[in-house]
Amino acid sequence: MSHSRVEAQTSLLSVHKIVKRFGAFAACDGIDLQIAPGEIHALLGENGAGKSTLVKMLFGVLTPTEGAIFWKGQAVDIASPAEARKLGIGMVFQHFSLFEALTVAENIALSLDRSVSIGDIAEKARSLSAAYGLPLDPFAHVADLSVGERQRIEIVRALLQNPQLIILDEPTSVLTPQEADRLFETLDKLKAEGRSVLYISHRLEEVQRICDRATVLRHGKVTGSCAPRQETPASLARMMVGAEVAVVKPDYTGPRGPELLRVDTLSVRPRSPFAMALKEVSLSVRAGEILGIAGVAGNGQSELFDILSGEYPVNRHDAIMLCGKAVGTSGINPRRLIGGGFVPEERHGHGAVVGLSLSDNLLLSRHRSDRGHYTSGALGFIHRHAVQEATARICESMDVRKSGHDPDAGSLSGGNLQKFIMGRELERKPAVLVVNQPTWGVDAGAASTIRQAMIDLARQGSAIVMISQDLDEIFEVATSIAAISEGRLSPAYAADTMTRERIGLLMGGLHGLEGDHAH
Repeated sequence: MSHSRVEAQTSLLSVHKIVKRFGAFAACDGIDLQIAPGEIHALLGENGAGKSTLVKMLFGVLTPTEGAIFWKGQAVDIASPAEARKLGIGMVFQHFSLFEALTVAENIALSLDRSVSIGDIAEKARSLSAAYGLPLDPFAHVADLSVGERQRIEIVRALLQNPQLIILDEPTSVLTPQEADRLFETLDKLKAEGRSVLYISHRLEEVQRICDRATVLRHGKVTGSCAPRQETPASLARMMVGAEVAVVKPDYTGPRGPELLRVDTLSVRPRSPFAMALKEVSLSVRAGEILGIAGVAGNGQSELFDILSGEYPVNRHDAIMLCGKAVGTSGINPRRLIGGGFVPEERHGHGAVVGLSLSDNLLLSRHRSDRGHYTSGALGFIHRHAVQEATARICESMDVRKSGHDPDAGSLSGGNLQKFIMGRELERKPAVLVVNQPTWGVDAGAASTIRQAMIDLARQGSAIVMISQDLDEIFEVATSIAAISEGRLSPAYAADTMTRERIGLLMGGLHGLEGDHAH
């Protein structure tokens, strides 16, 4: 009997030489993976390494081109998520699939394969959520729940299927540190029951903390496996990217200049039934400072970005001061003209038009604010050579990896497109940069490049507001830290006086902590 067959029989799930091609491109190229009963197994890799493609094959969303999947020693064809659930495989995706207008129990009912009364579902969900330390009200409407509570729904929905393997994709990206601790306790309970977890995360410290083994992918191939507790975050990152990842350090001691951005006690009504109102938001950022704003997704980050960027002008002109000028009722172009730079959270459609070339995307963002550089005359003649040169400079300075001289934005990986969008703003050297989730879903190498670029810009005298759900990023980059919770922004505190626990409390809405001194 072959070694791989023996492994398949002793593993809960075993993958042998699995391949998935899209045309000539192999997203997964001969991957071997074994998950033992009762283990938490990490799946690590950069953006585009093949992680998502692999787990979609395990959950029946995609069909392998070649290779075999073994479940408890038997070869299986997993043709759909329903078949995966029937085998005993559950999955919680990074982006939730919940209907906000329905209750918790109604959302859970939609995923069940047989007809069960809402009352029975509600009772089972309540008892299961209590048993695993994931409290839920089955009759609450999803629209009224925090993102952490929404994730509990997805986990409870998966657990109601009684899975023996649960796949979790970036599960802590939307949680406070306290909520993440509760999730880790839940995973320990699942492990103690003999269930297995396949855990995908960019957060290497938590991989070290909770995972028994790790498999590392790079360019669709397995490049190594290890016991994470015997590694360091740096060695894990090196396995993922194939090279040393630059260490980013914040500059707490750099000189501070004049105030470049101020928001004065601004309240904004929600723009839609599911939007968040902003409540008496105040902030101040000076030249040389990076204000990191922490928070769980859905607490007003998008609304705050929109009022700072001018995408949603407010009705008090002096409520927002940018470079000494009142801009509250102004749109985005007037703000860019006096020194503002803005990077939204969503790359596709908001930060870039995916069907246009990189140079055309550059032109779209600069034709008004940099008039004379790239366009001229009443008819707006385009200086194509200048646009192409600027595009090339940005790609070189930010290490944007692309196919061809000037490809469509949609052809770049998420991390490379993010580097281009950030570089497009950084190259202008804005006096004030506002960025929402600068390294969302970006691998360690690209994140290091982006974070260092922000620190360098601040050292040159710019003021930066960085809205981020990644506490590692906030500690690496920020000179001062505030948190947003249910549309309220806490005071800002010097970053070198903050701890994860204090930020977690602020993210949960507990402002004015005893002993705190606002920065």
